[in-house]
Amino acid sequence: MKSHSSALLAEVRSFRQNHPDVRYVDLIALDIPGHFYGKRYPVEMLEKVAAGSPLKLPQNAVLLGVQGGLFKIGDYCFNDGDPDANRRLVPGTLKPVSWESQPLGQMLITSDGTDAPIEFEPREVLAKVLERLHHKGIHPVVAFELEFYLFDKKLADGLPQFARDPLSDDADDQPNLHIERLSRFSEVLDDMAQTAKDQGIDITVITAELGPGQFEINFGHLDDGLRAADWAALFSRSTRGVALKHGYRASFMAKPYLQYPGSGMHVHVSLYDGAGNNLLAAHQQQPLRHAVAGCLELLPHCMPIFSPNHNAFRRLGGTVNAATRASWGFEDRDACVRIPDSDPRNLRIEHRLASADANPYLVLAAILAGLEHGLETQREPFAPLNEDRNSGADFPLEMLEAVRAMRHQPVLRDKLGAEFVDVYCENKRQDHLAFQQEIHAREYRWFL
Repeated sequence: MKSHSSALLAEVRSFRQNHPDVRYVDLIALDIPGHFYGKRYPVEMLEKVAAGSPLKLPQNAVLLGVQGGLFKIGDYCFNDGDPDANRRLVPGTLKPVSWESQPLGQMLITSDGTDAPIEFEPREVLAKVLERLHHKGIHPVVAFELEFYLFDKKLADGLPQFARDPLSDDADDQPNLHIERLSRFSEVLDDMAQTAKDQGIDITVITAELGPGQFEINFGHLDDGLRAADWAALFSRSTRGVALKHGYRASFMAKPYLQYPGSGMHVHVSLYDGAGNNLLAAHQQQPLRHAVAGCLELLPHCMPIFSPNHNAFRRLGGTVNAATRASWGFEDRDACVRIPDSDPRNLRIEHRLASADANPYLVLAAILAGLEHGLETQREPFAPLNEDRNSGADFPLEMLEAVRAMRHQPVLRDKLGAEFVDVYCENKRQDHLAFQQEIHAREYRWFL
């Protein structure tokens, strides 16, 4: 513990030396809906925390709804006295923030690794899954891909407007995959990529996607699942900030346009043993088939994680590579679980179902739980789409049904934690009911 504190203290002092104009640092963590919460600390106080002073934030900050409100979930929030819980600094995440008007820093914090981790904190849920896999000699290597849209900074009656092409000042309203769109929006995209790299994120491929103003960013593969999810979370925050600086809005909303493709979070996962051998490739790839079967078995029960809000369900079954059934296939982007063509060393699954605004810690935890379950039960999956285009299993397509399917699933309760499942399902149920409380203008058009 002393050496750990020494390393953190050295990190903070090095940051202060390299960024003497930074007076405050945002200490941030992801809540259940995938929003950052935290506190802004004077940098000199951060040194004290790094040296071992306690860092406490309200436990129930993790339970906030999409709009920031607190829901009654069991005894939490209203019958527990709103207690504080310990957090710790995440080493290696203290970085400068370049998109704000004033010099600022940011650093991730978490309850995992403390004396009393918060059972329903997303990062802690993933940490427990990874720890269990490591004890079994299973070491995941993970890479995220995130799609997002650029909009004009100004909304029109609360609705998004197409991003303006900086060369022509025309609306970028034509869906296409043209490479020229990367050039036309290069100034903001380059800044997004460089800002991510300044945060320690390994950005690889940038793609112009099919939707107007839609792009995809790929991250490098990591043998640290927590850090891979950290990258996805931090990239979402920095990208929104950089976009505003350039006169745009960046959004990871799952389905901003009904007529255009939604934005997804694709997760590549391979599994290795302690000697570096690809576990999925052994025995003529039989473990791969078992892992796929486990993923597909749990997938219908993980929908509140993969589609975490009302809008995310709109993405399913729409245009372009968004399935409405649990499915798999080799080199098939219509499948929820795709097996990319690769050599045995790099054999992996690509999980394509989650929306871009899903919580990356929970998405990865759910995927790994499915893979683990499949390796344990050693069942065969149903036919891939390459053999039968109608192959697959149904999954819920609306939130309340999805919550019912998740809440009492015994494998998920075991692998993700019963307390987490109960808290998460109730959070999603309450959020959905709160969303339904507003009368939409369409109701007046239809029924007035």
